[in-house]
Amino acid sequence: MARDKEKRSCGQLWDEWKVFVWDPRTRQLLGRTGSSWGLILLFYLVFYGFLAGLFALTMWVMLQSVDPHVPKYQDRLLTPGMMIRPYAEGLDVTFNVSQSHTWLHYVQALHQFLEPYNDSVQAARNAACTPGRYNEQPDDAVPNVPKRACRFNRSALGPCAGLGPPHSETYGYGTGQPCVLVKINRVINFFLGGNKSINVVCAAKRPQSKGDLGGSPCVFCPIGEEDAALLGPLQLPPNGSIDLMYFPYYGKKVHVNYTQPVVAVLFANASLDVEHHIECRLRGAAALRPDPRDRFAGRVAFRLRIHRA
Repeated sequence: MARDKEKRSCGQLWDEWKVFVWDPRTRQLLGRTGSSWGLILLFYLVFYGFLAGLFALTMWVMLQSVDPHVPKYQDRLLTPGMMIRPYAEGLDVTFNVSQSHTWLHYVQALHQFLEPYNDSVQAARNAACTPGRYNEQPDDAVPNVPKRACRFNRSALGPCAGLGPPHSETYGYGTGQPCVLVKINRVINFFLGGNKSINVVCAAKRPQSKGDLGGSPCVFCPIGEEDAALLGPLQLPPNGSIDLMYFPYYGKKVHVNYTQPVVAVLFANASLDVEHHIECRLRGAAALRPDPRDRFAGRVAFRLRIHRA
């Protein structure tokens, strides 16, 4: 038995390996002839081609049932969400007036956001609509007719438009009187109800302690006189309201040049070195009811801290 199993040298092992990879006598590669490899490749080509075709057919059938203009399935939004600009991580707007690098990114973000709102751009793209009424544009038997959007001029934001000195060039961040823009998220075919314009109301909000209400979030926390005094009076151009003519929204496919209406909040007298908690909410229409389970439905809360070294 031991004699049968003679120890092979490294050269013999190498020769056997080379023959396995390519046998010139039988013309086999890795133990298979060319025709065998051809049949294997043909099988996998047909198999995976069939899978790819089946997947493409499934996607095509599914896309035929999807309207590219309006989402097929939408959550029932009783109240649109709200957000602020400039966007800050954790909705915490903090800066030092004396250190420009702490607020320049806010200024740049506002410049970029308001660029489509320039009066010249709005005049070229959008129409002058009639205030106080919905801008309804039925299809008239022709589906997905392009819709005209109503103008929202940047200059309407007054000192928060960023169009002129001295306050506006830095949106007040360079003087300790910052501007924050409040916008309403787009909801297709959303009507306010009550035929009344939306009012945006902002006020100081007392932060909720962990023990309050068992730790559950409150919709409108109590506002203390001290909190309101530290925050100071607020200015909300243009008049803190959003007109009906910006509704309804028909979707980005047909409402191409639609620009969301915004309300500016100017903190002209906010106390320095204080953490201000602010809540802005919608008011005016019966349909606007904040959802206690969604902290962005009809309201947005953020923090503001202004320092001066």
